[in-house]
Amino acid sequence: MDKVKAIRVHEHGGSDKLVIDTLPAPAPKSGEVVVKINVTSVNHLDLWVRGGLPGVKFPLPVILGSDGAGTIAEIGNEVSDLRVGDRVLVSPSTSCGTCENCLGGQDNLCRQYKIRGEDCDGVDAELISVKREDVFKLPGSVSEEDAAASALVFITAYQMLVDKAKIQPLEDVLVLGAGSGVGTAAVQIAKLHGARVIAVAGSEEKLEKAKALGADEMINYNVTKISQAVRQLTDKRGVDIVFEHTGQATWPDSILSARRGGRIVTCGATTGYEAVTDLRQIFARQLTIYGSTMASKSRNLLLIDLLSRKKFKSVIDSAMPFTEVREAHRIIENKDHFGKLLLKF
Repeated sequence: MDKVKAIRVHEHGGSDKLVIDTLPAPAPKSGEVVVKINVTSVNHLDLWVRGGLPGVKFPLPVILGSDGAGTIAEIGNEVSDLRVGDRVLVSPSTSCGTCENCLGGQDNLCRQYKIRGEDCDGVDAELISVKREDVFKLPGSVSEEDAAASALVFITAYQMLVDKAKIQPLEDVLVLGAGSGVGTAAVQIAKLHGARVIAVAGSEEKLEKAKALGADEMINYNVTKISQAVRQLTDKRGVDIVFEHTGQATWPDSILSARRGGRIVTCGATTGYEAVTDLRQIFARQLTIYGSTMASKSRNLLLIDLLSRKKFKSVIDSAMPFTEVREAHRIIENKDHFGKLLLKF
C-alpha cells in the first residue's frame, strides 16, 4: 500500500473542516511498528481539536483520533517481540520514555507528553507508525472494538478515581455526564471499588443505561438541580467524590455536592472552561480539587486484563465507516449517544 486515507483537520471550524486526505504510507523507523488500523473511536477531544480552543495552538494539519486498534503490518529494526498480524491496541498517548517521570511510571507528566490526535498525529488513518512501547498486544478474548472504545476513557477515569481521589469502598461518588464515554467508565470503576454511584445525565433513557452499568441512584439534570438532588440522596451530607468533566455548566453544583472534606476531580470542560468558583466553599468546607489528564500507559495493560476477565465492559453506542466521521461529530455535539462511537477502517 503506497497511499493511505486519513481523517485530518487543516483549519478550525465546523464539521465541514473534517477532510479525508490521501497520504504516503508510513514506514517504521528503528524501534517502531506500522499498525493497520481497523477501528477507532471518537472522543469529545476530536471536536475540540476540530473546532479550536482559545489560547491553544494545535499542530495543523493533524490526523484526528486518540483510540485505535488493529494489526501489525510492518516491523522496524530492534523490535523482536511482535509479529506481523498481531492484534494490538495503540496507546492514546506517547512520551519520551527516558525522563524521570516516564521511568517512574508517570509518563503523563513527561514534558514531551503528547495525546494522539491533539498534540501530534492520531490514529484515524489506514496505517500509522508508532513506537513499540506505544502498542499493547490483545489476547483473543478482547476484540479490537472493545479495546478502541475503552482505552482513553478507562485510563482517564481510573486515574481520576483511583490514583487521584483514592476511592474507598462504600463511598458516595457523583458521576457527571454518566452517558459519555468517560462517564460510563467512571460508573464501572467506582462500582468495582465498592462505591455507591450517583449518576447524572440529561435523559431518563441514559440514566436507565447507567443503572444497567451499576449506578445506584440517578439524577436528571433537566428535571432536578444536581446539588439539591445530592442533598436529598445523602441526607444533606454530600458525596465523598465528585467526578467532574463537564465544566462551566456544572461546576457550582459540583462544589455544593461535595461533603465537608470531600474531593472533586476534573479532567475536562465540555460546557466551557470559565467556571466560577466560590472560594469560601472550598476553604470553609475543606474541599480538595484534583486536576487530572489521562494516566500512565501501564493502565492500558490493566484495561486489557479487566476486559479479558469481563470485569469491565466497553460501552459502544454505534459503529460507522470512517467516511461518515462528520455524522459522528454531529451525534456527539447533539448528545445523541450513550457511550462511544466507533469508526471502521
